[in-house]
Amino acid sequence: MEELAEREFREYVALRQGALYRIAYLLTGHHQDAEDLLQVALTKLALHWPRVHRSGSPDGYVRKILYRQHISIWRGSRNRREHVMGLLPEMTAVEDPSGQTVLKLALSRVLGELTRRQRAVVVLRYYEDLPEAEVAALMGTSVGTVRSQVHRTLTRLRVLCPELRYIEEPV
Repeated sequence: MEELAEREFREYVALRQGALYRIAYLLTGHHQDAEDLLQVALTKLALHWPRVHRSGSPDGYVRKILYRQHISIWRGSRNRREHVMGLLPEMTAVEDPSGQTVLKLALSRVLGELTRRQRAVVVLRYYEDLPEAEVAALMGTSVGTVRSQVHRTLTRLRVLCPELRYIEEPV
């Protein structure tokens, strides 16, 4: 990488790594896995930085890498199961008037019980707020598959976390 491109890449990473790490963490549910996923994504981004930077959409490119790498790991581990090593310690929080703190804690607890694919669908649709067509393109599936995955995932979330029963599916 030439000196100017390398400096621009370093500036981009310094500016965006927090947001990108949050996406990786939401996908993986584990700090170390999120760090590994983000490292792979940033390495792949660095290889194509001059072209991606010129295109003006490095965020979209790196998000696509994150999701595809995450799904690739999922596809490679179909026959292997993740094992929860223990329960999270009880978390106490003062409930704010809107109940958002309690809802966030409940949601973080149940995200770990979803499959990689289900977690990816939730992150893409609700955290990233992407339309179904973009989710389908990122995940390499059809829009119909995304719709059914969203429906099944929300149904599972409502069973695992009754506090979420009032969340409506997007139209």
